[in-house]
Amino acid sequence: MDLMDTIILAVIEGITEYLPISSTGHMIIASSLMKIASDDFTKLFTIVIQLGAILSVLILYWKRFFQSLDFYFKLLVAFIPAVILGLLFNNIIDELLESPIIVAILLIIGGYVLLKVDDWFKSNEELDLNNPEEHTKISYSSALKIGFFQCLAMVPGTSRSGASIIGGMTQKLNRKTAAEFSFFLAVPTMFGATTKKLYDYYQAGFILSSDQINYLIIGNIVAFIVALIAIKSFIDYLSRKGFKIFGYYRIILGIGLLLIHFFIYPITTI
Repeated sequence: MDLMDTIILAVIEGITEYLPISSTGHMIIASSLMKIASDDFTKLFTIVIQLGAILSVLILYWKRFFQSLDFYFKLLVAFIPAVILGLLFNNIIDELLESPIIVAILLIIGGYVLLKVDDWFKSNEELDLNNPEEHTKISYSSALKIGFFQCLAMVPGTSRSGASIIGGMTQKLNRKTAAEFSFFLAVPTMFGATTKKLYDYYQAGFILSSDQINYLIIGNIVAFIVALIAIKSFIDYLSRKGFKIFGYYRIILGIGLLLIHFFIYPITTI
């Protein structure tokens, strides 16, 4: 990796982390197309720069994080499935993270779901979208179910935000409320994934060089700035228009990747 690779990947992370189009999938695709070397630091980088995206949520919604202990307990309950399943299937997940073809297929499947989801949960939009306390209507059982939906994103190409937002909508939440809870849930989920990845990296005997530390710092700063813009734009668009544009995007991208792989040149793993 070099500085330009760092900036490009960080921009992609910032844009895609909170959109239902799979940030991990886009990072895998971009790394593959950019011919970035398949090494442990590259894989570490794609996880650690999520910290910048996390910070954007904390800045935009800081008042929510000082509201009540009940809010934290619900996030904890929703986070538990990812901890358990992540530890159980860690090796399988690592293997899936190296497959652009799996990403392409899941992009198409997820795209079809997004084309239908607005119609499936049309009645949810009758909720008051302007109620700043809307997230308090999430029960503990609903939080746990949303957490299990989030685990679907352990397969790259699914989209953590997309899975958790749809999970929220199955619990009678409107699009905005489900999206915001998905953002909040991203904080412990990404922080946990980053901590685990750093621990594994050092346990394997690797040490970060000064250049690599600089890349991580720059990557997080860029991801933070871009994610701030992406979140504000996404919430506004989602509340008014719904998911269809993201569904079309996923399908077009997925089909395009398969065509490139099978008819132009094979897309290698990162």
